[in-house]
Amino acid sequence: MLQAIRNKMHGWPSVILLGICVLAMSLFGMESYFTSHNDTFVAKVGKHEISQNDFQTRVNQLRQQASEEQGDHFDSSVFEKPEAKQQILDAMVDQQLLLQANDDWGMRVSDQAVRDYIATVPAFQLNNEFDPTTYRTYLESQRKTPDSFESDIRSSLASQLIPDAINDSTIITDTTTDRFLSLISQRRDLRYFVLPRPQLADDQVTDAQIDTYYKAHQADYMNPEQVSVKYLEVNGADLKLDAAPSDDDLKKRYEDEKQRFVQPEQRLVSHILINVPANATPDQQKAALAKAEKIAAQATPDNFASLAKQDSEDLGSKIQGGDLGWLQKGVTNAPFEAAMFALQKNQISKPVLSPDGYHIIFLRDLRSGESKPFNEVRDQLVKELSAGGKDRKYNDVAGKLSDNTYQNPSSLEPAAAALSLPIKTTALFSRQGGGDALTANPKFVTAAFGDDVLVQGNNSGLIDLGNDHSAVLHIDKHVPAALRPLAEVRADIQKKILDERTVAAEKKQADDMVTSLNKGDAMQTVAASVHATIKTVAEAVRTQSPQAPVTPTPAPLLKQAFLMPHPAAGKSQYAAVDMQDGTFALLAVDKVQDGDLSKIPPEEHDALRQQMAQAYGAEATRELIDQLRAKTKIQINKAQM
Repeated sequence: MLQAIRNKMHGWPSVILLGICVLAMSLFGMESYFTSHNDTFVAKVGKHEISQNDFQTRVNQLRQQASEEQGDHFDSSVFEKPEAKQQILDAMVDQQLLLQANDDWGMRVSDQAVRDYIATVPAFQLNNEFDPTTYRTYLESQRKTPDSFESDIRSSLASQLIPDAINDSTIITDTTTDRFLSLISQRRDLRYFVLPRPQLADDQVTDAQIDTYYKAHQADYMNPEQVSVKYLEVNGADLKLDAAPSDDDLKKRYEDEKQRFVQPEQRLVSHILINVPANATPDQQKAALAKAEKIAAQATPDNFASLAKQDSEDLGSKIQGGDLGWLQKGVTNAPFEAAMFALQKNQISKPVLSPDGYHIIFLRDLRSGESKPFNEVRDQLVKELSAGGKDRKYNDVAGKLSDNTYQNPSSLEPAAAALSLPIKTTALFSRQGGGDALTANPKFVTAAFGDDVLVQGNNSGLIDLGNDHSAVLHIDKHVPAALRPLAEVRADIQKKILDERTVAAEKKQADDMVTSLNKGDAMQTVAASVHATIKTVAEAVRTQSPQAPVTPTPAPLLKQAFLMPHPAAGKSQYAAVDMQDGTFALLAVDKVQDGDLSKIPPEEHDALRQQMAQAYGAEATRELIDQLRAKTKIQINKAQM
């Protein structure tokens, strides 16, 4: 900044100004080095800090998840809004409160629970079994070690320990379930008739009335703001490689990444686990060891499975006779792994102590690492190199497009010429989007109506449309929002005025009829006065089956029927109902009966109980988190969000 001032000013004014700046820095700037302290955390929960990196990682994870779920309709700008960031941070604070509560109450996730969870992840399975090679390939692609990935899984599972415990301890009695079922399956006897639209006494609309309505409802008669844009796009699906990968390229990649095609040494293992409590006393530890030693002394290859089903305390593998499947290095904890790889085939270990307790390990089989030959993986390498080549070409062209359009912000022509890309033009579209996939894309629309493009007349930045597809756009035509002429909308206004008069007349007529019915007039007499026919619905329920053989009761009537009070014996409840189609109906509720629980299948009853338990559990968890928040010091540093 000082150099810029110096370039623009000369002589003694410059010297004076620079002197003032230097003096200010000496008085205030240097002091800040010794006195200022900027917190770098986004939030601090008790003594635990949620770093800016942790927060941004969570935001990126949720952004990526939303992008995969929403596809072309994904709008990344949502994640830049303060309220969205606050929601994400609140969830991270809640998670940390639960983790701290785990520590306070001695709750932890065992190594076995982590392994069981990983083994059930569909992405790591092959032929419905955990596949170590797939697991290892995933870790390599994410640049994670087994320990770091297991740590992430452990934290995720740990944050669910308390909610799961609350859910498991939530008791929903048969009485509570039955009461709710009785309510939602309640039956009501109804009568209703639809009023014919009345003839208006005054069907004349004056010019003054039209003019007044027009001025009061101008927002309803605006042509929306619209734009059309010129754009350049790069679509990875349309890019072609200059040449297919050569055998030399393929063999080089094979040699460079040969470890990917080596099946690591694996061991087929079963085990029997004797748990040791986290805060076990010496006597408890001795008792667990004695029990494990007794089982190990009895165990043979022939009876191991039956002993595991009988004595193992690992619920995940117990019913399979202790079977853990094929394991390799890096999957289990260190003591278990060391013992497993020290065994010979058909050998059973002595009790091995790990954080979970004592393991008795049976090595049933083993297979050494094998390397797949080049010819066997050649097709895979071709696909990978071709895909990588397309990715590199897409990134190269998209990068050049971004650079060129940034360097020439007033036109797409230079970039089009340099990259041999055609300039395309859209039809007019509004801020709500257009009629094709491109102009319906929220990111494309946001860029088109952004200040830099619409007001400044510059090229947009590179817009990532997903799936290796991007574009840069430039405004072509702008049509501001404008009020439609009165002559153009006159007929519509006249119709709206008459419709409003009709609805008002209908409502008054319906309300007057309800008054008559409540005074004791017969519904048949009231209906006959307007030549309407009464319809009867016996035992109407809240939710109608689409496959019902009878004509369904109109939804507005059904909704109102179940909002009305129970009628007294021999006396109906009445209401006027807006049918949402320009008509009104008169409704009578004659009788209310509780649901017949004998007709509800047991599985539906059990499903409802489970749903209610989850709902009550979620509410109880929320209340617990609120209590933890109240007694924990929480600092939020919004400047770091």
